[in-house]
Amino acid sequence: MNRYISQAPLSLVHMNQRCNAGVERVLGIRLSAVGPNFICGEMPVDERTQQAFGILHGGASMVLAETLGSFASYLLCCDDPGARVAGIEVSGSHLWSVRSGTVTGIARPLRLGRSLHFWRIDIHDQDGELCCAAKLTVKVDRGPRPAGQD
Repeated sequence: MNRYISQAPLSLVHMNQRCNAGVERVLGIRLSAVGPNFICGEMPVDERTQQAFGILHGGASMVLAETLGSFASYLLCCDDPGARVAGIEVSGSHLWSVRSGTVTGIARPLRLGRSLHFWRIDIHDQDGELCCAAKLTVKVDRGPRPAGQD
């Protein structure tokens, strides 16, 4: 396992190519920065991510949170070709409504175990207001170990 998120041998361009599929593409999620103990991403607040009352949909915030935490776990484990990661629990408190612009999320580890990673993801609006505080649990499956490495 990489000791730091930023040790992964992937550029932001390559990471965003991987994010350019599925729900991340539909919602316009882009990774914007990676550091030793964090990963950041952005998501537009527009007709794709707003709920019926014209504010950021809480589900879209949860997609951003899970994308960031899951990708961070992947970056920590990508040196192990058998490793697979999957978010198994996500929750969030929506603290501030956002009507337009862009929100930015930052995921930081709370605990990194061998088989479970726990993340805190804070999502801010363009004015720096905390609009969502989320937590994510990621299951890390390392797959079978080669003989002699038990």
